[in-house]
Amino acid sequence: DMGIDNLEHGFFQASDFAGDKQPDICPDDLPKSFVALNPDSPEVTSLIKLLVTRHVAITSTLAIFETFVPGRPKAPQVALDLLNPELRATYETYWAKVQAEPQARAEARQKSFARAAQLAPRFVDAGGLLMGGRDPTGYGGVIPGFSSKRQIELLVQVAGFTFPQALEIMSLNAAKFEGRARDIGSLAVGKRADIVVIDGDPMKDVTTVEHMPLVFKDGVGYDTAAIFKSMRGAVGMN
Repeated sequence: DMGIDNLEHGFFQASDFAGDKQPDICPDDLPKSFVALNPDSPEVTSLIKLLVTRHVAITSTLAIFETFVPGRPKAPQVALDLLNPELRATYETYWAKVQAEPQARAEARQKSFARAAQLAPRFVDAGGLLMGGRDPTGYGGVIPGFSSKRQIELLVQVAGFTFPQALEIMSLNAAKFEGRARDIGSLAVGKRADIVVIDGDPMKDVTTVEHMPLVFKDGVGYDTAAIFKSMRGAVGMN
């Protein structure tokens, strides 16, 4: 109603389903409002219809929310090796704290993570424009580059999209939103395009996106192993 044209973080920050919401006061625990939520409920359908009708796009940031959910995978070793010692220690300490959550709270967070993610396909099926971002915040586990790949994996593994859908969400949809789809966002004759080489078949196993031996930027190819070696222990430095 205010004219906002994009909402960040998917549905995870939506307080629409918090039963104890009061005017001008942020609900204390949004995840709990998703635990008992039915993704096919009239409340969800109504919200999605409003967003689509008003042409409000949504940016999903599953990779950041995953870091606060017990039982989710730790950042890969090759990514951890890039962190400077202070940031890595912070990440290791907090990650261990998350894993030690009491069982009831851990199960609630796991359930709310899955439920909130499930709203994204319903938004897309209704005609909504969904994008994806990495949002490298939190306590250090959302590492640039790696978290973009993780976002693709989570769109497939948790939200239920196919790999082609996830790839479009992470590339072409943003170009459409910014009015640049004629020039970037997909591989087509006449477009500018940066290209990655994946060692594997992401159509069969989405986790193969983690294996990119070569990336091309502005027509120049880069050896990712060499980049990782040069940046070892440097990410997080001022």
